Amino acid sequence: MTKNIAILPGDGIGREVTAEAVKLVQIVAASRGETWNLEEGLIGGAALDQTGSPLPDETLRLCQAADAVLLGAVGGPKWDHLPGDKRPEAGLLGIRKALEVYANLRPIQTWPGLLLASPLKPELVEGVDFIIVRELTGGLYFGQPKARLDGGEAVVDTLHYTRAEIRRVVKMAFELAKGRRGRLTSVDKANVLESSRVWREVVEEVAASYPGVSVEHLLVDNAAMQIITRPKTFDVIVTENMFGDILSDEAAVITGSIGMLPSASLGEAGPGLYEPVHGSAPDIAGQGLANPLATFLSVALMMRHSLHFPEAADAIEQAVHGVIEQGIRTRDLARSGEAFVRTAEVSAMVCEDVKRRLA
Repeated sequence: MTKNIAILPGDGIGREVTAEAVKLVQIVAASRGETWNLEEGLIGGAALDQTGSPLPDETLRLCQAADAVLLGAVGGPKWDHLPGDKRPEAGLLGIRKALEVYANLRPIQTWPGLLLASPLKPELVEGVDFIIVRELTGGLYFGQPKARLDGGEAVVDTLHYTRAEIRRVVKMAFELAKGRRGRLTSVDKANVLESSRVWREVVEEVAASYPGVSVEHLLVDNAAMQIITRPKTFDVIVTENMFGDILSDEAAVITGSIGMLPSASLGEAGPGLYEPVHGSAPDIAGQGLANPLATFLSVALMMRHSLHFPEAADAIEQAVHGVIEQGIRTRDLARSGEAFVRTAEVSAMVCEDVKRRLA
């Protein structure tokens, strides 16, 4: 069976980690005796430089026709002076909206071999395993009006949600919790924001259909503290767009490096969007120092959720686990004075392991 996968390398280290991920995808295809179409498109700063748009129409058409989309990273100081709708990040927001991938899944899992890489005590982070479900296509990032007023002396951003937008992402979070340990934490700011009060109401409405899932409500400031002080108690966390953006980056610290965090952005239909949580890291771009493991784990999520090859997802996750447990470290994971491997080296190790597991 042929699969069509859109590859959007983006900017900075995005180009390096997606190049390695393509090798991994090709190994999976070969293990099944299949030929998959992997077509590259422009997004972000690279697209701006070549086309004048952070999300060209050609890229959008490519993604809409694909079975899945793999994205590297976008952005960099080169484009920071541009207005918001012309910055590389506008391409990222645009592709999420166009593909209607309203739920962003960010697994937070600690690895036995990396417990000492976390700034938190090993006994606090050992065994951490939860998922943050972030609403991805509404809230402050998309609400209108969004403008500077009075000659720039005032500004307005609009936080806008409909009950339907909230309900669909909350329902997905409940489904995940139902298949995991049956605990859901909803994060809001209901003591201040009307949108959060509606959010909490919808969570309670959906909860009635999931009697086997326990529900906890946390205010976002309290949640930020609790994620650090009791991370092992969480199972599935669901929250709105901006809160999810901030909390998932905070939670990344628990794992030892944001370079280990994958993500999957899913909707009702159409292709899923898969990307590492880390940014384009322009300070190390082109030096062969990037950690490709978050991108590899994003490929595993792609295999599981969009391409429906769970055995390939398992093989990739086990291979990543294997190199970590062997003590292999990329620069972001290495402690001071500890030897580290380069991007291509750790990629070759994972690829060979996956090839062996799928043989």
